[in-house]
Amino acid sequence: MIDRAGQPNRTKVSPDHEAEILDLHAHQDPDRNRITPVLHLPPDVALHVVDALAGLVRDAHERAVEVAPGELELAQEFEEGDVYLLEPPFEGYFADRYLMDFHDTAERGICSRMHLHIGLRFVRMMTGPGTTIRVSSLSPITVRDVPSWTTPLRAFVDALPDVPGGGHVDRYNVIVPENSWVDMQIPRDVSHQFTAAGPNAVIDSVHPEESFETLREGMSGYRMMAQTIFLSEAKSASETCADVLVPSAGR
Repeated sequence: MIDRAGQPNRTKVSPDHEAEILDLHAHQDPDRNRITPVLHLPPDVALHVVDALAGLVRDAHERAVEVAPGELELAQEFEEGDVYLLEPPFEGYFADRYLMDFHDTAERGICSRMHLHIGLRFVRMMTGPGTTIRVSSLSPITVRDVPSWTTPLRAFVDALPDVPGGGHVDRYNVIVPENSWVDMQIPRDVSHQFTAAGPNAVIDSVHPEESFETLREGMSGYRMMAQTIFLSEAKSASETCADVLVPSAGR
């Protein structure tokens, strides 16, 4: 498969593999993730929005039943949180949309892994009181200058933990603040990692290129892990991906 620039698109060895690993040292991001700050909300409004969307995910998981081969699994679990396939793809429309109710990283004791997708993504991250989201990548993250957003997003660089085979790898981080909406455009094959510090965080994610290894290849059950490739086998301790400041409703 060739993209518009004439470069081959990466595919998974098996689309049904839920933890396919790519050699971290052999990977180089072909582009950068781009973040657009969108909106600050009053804490009570932000909590209402996050709770309402997370409630859809929780309801879907409570109603989840075993599906027959070939049927869509609407309630799934990612490393970052529980997921509800809100708008599935279908023949003639190879895109989907899901909601994710974030796990609180500190509560679980582990971080989600750095990974990439073979299809591009659009993600809206929404936080409520006492909760931030740490967005990380192996490449610098571009944060757009939006005149209506007056407080710069905190950004810093640290070392990626638990590098396979050892060595130092820079990890670039941006913090999504409390009570905020922040959008992120993720080009295909570009590394990223999401970790929530606190209980009130939701992602609304749109995947315009789900045809690569799902409907096109007849992936059994259509699990949304089809386009995910991890850059490590290990899940690091939660301290390695915590927010650099402790979230608080007054910050």
